[in-house]
Amino acid sequence: MSQAGRLAENFAADFVDALRRIAGARHVFTEPADMAGYLTDWTSQYSADAVAVVRPADAEQVSQIVKLCASAGISIVPQGGNTSLAGGGVPSKGVASIVLSLSRMQAIRHFDEAGRTVVAEAGVVLETLQSYVDERGLQFPLTFGAKGSCTLGGNLATNAGGSNVVRYGNTRELCLGLEAVLPDGSIFNGLTGLRKDNTGYDLKDLLIGSEGTLGVITAAVFKLYPKPLTRVTALLSMASVDAAIRALNLVQDRTGHSIEAFEYIPQPVLSAVEKAFPVLKSPLQGPVETGVLMEVGSSRLSDAKTDDDGSNQLATELLAIFEELMESGDIRDAVIAQSEQQRADLWRMRELVLESIMAYGAAYHFDISLPLANVSWFLREMDLTAAELGFETLTIGHLGDGNLHYALVSADREAWQDLPLGEAKAKAFELLKQLNGSFSAEHGIGQSKLDVMRVLKEPAQLDAMRAIKRALDPDNIMNPGRLVPAAE
Repeated sequence: MSQAGRLAENFAADFVDALRRIAGARHVFTEPADMAGYLTDWTSQYSADAVAVVRPADAEQVSQIVKLCASAGISIVPQGGNTSLAGGGVPSKGVASIVLSLSRMQAIRHFDEAGRTVVAEAGVVLETLQSYVDERGLQFPLTFGAKGSCTLGGNLATNAGGSNVVRYGNTRELCLGLEAVLPDGSIFNGLTGLRKDNTGYDLKDLLIGSEGTLGVITAAVFKLYPKPLTRVTALLSMASVDAAIRALNLVQDRTGHSIEAFEYIPQPVLSAVEKAFPVLKSPLQGPVETGVLMEVGSSRLSDAKTDDDGSNQLATELLAIFEELMESGDIRDAVIAQSEQQRADLWRMRELVLESIMAYGAAYHFDISLPLANVSWFLREMDLTAAELGFETLTIGHLGDGNLHYALVSADREAWQDLPLGEAKAKAFELLKQLNGSFSAEHGIGQSKLDVMRVLKEPAQLDAMRAIKRALDPDNIMNPGRLVPAAE
């Protein structure tokens, strides 16, 4: 071994020893078998080696690790539940880095019944927090398919969305304050839980959605909400996307903005789910041009009051609205869940869509958002282009907030490699620009969308993002090569 090689080896050993002194030897992994689960993303598309995987116990240990990495010139990749779909939580090839796993930081520090807030650490699994809050008579409404494995730190770092955004907003809207370790190792403590605090730049909102490029989120204070006393869940067959949006606004107007979820599930997706999971069958009659899974919830006693026939006021009101929409031709068929099991079955169909599309074959997934008035325009134009180019489309989405997960699959299973994917992507991005849409709605940029970010993001916005990154992380050690494309 050369002298340079021995020096490098000695440096690495000293660095790992220092990590062990901070986090404890049991929580620093360097063997390939121990690190494997941390080095490849959920999609298996992104994978790279790391110097080590480190699992700190608290913010103070995170601070010490960040300072150590800064002095050694080692990059830091913060990681939560490793459920990212954009490659944002695993190392990049050719970059000396550690994976900083927040998985040990699982404390729920404080529950404030009066203020209806909760303080929880970054490693808490979303479903764990939901259960904790539910036992105390309230709800934390953030929810999506990965709730059983994703963590709060990752939710914050990517500003995760999900199916309840139409009522409660993204993770950003649910957060009142953060604790985070900045790139110089200093600890920023903003866990006051105040709803009004105009004392300068909002560092909380800067860190939320930054994908670990500006610091490591270690804890947060979240808003909580009353649990609905009653819920009505329905699967609707609508005449069109525009008809669905009319129904969305009518139900919102009549129920005091009580729609919690408004999910788009057209027939091709329902068929894909039924094929991948034969035990699941759509209860709707005939082909469903525009399927919508709607859930309305209310915490008002009057809405939960049971009538003589056993139905409650909210269900009676929604049934009257559905009948009105059937008379107008906007609704063709409707099924209302009559039990919690039926509700769970309807939601299971929705939550298994991604696995169903992946089972369908090779696919390209867009995560886009549009103004509601432009959703049908995009679908009409893009579906036509996709068909002309030899693609089928499997599209679902959180229609209530304009977020579509638009997947291109091959109309001929054998022809995927020969299809003009680049042309199809260019058309989609051109339409999004024309229609004031976004090419990344809720999954983040990570590694997967850096090139698109460079081309489609406004230059002034990119320049501002790069300036912020340089100011807070001048040595570029925090999750480099993510979110913010390098200047050309």
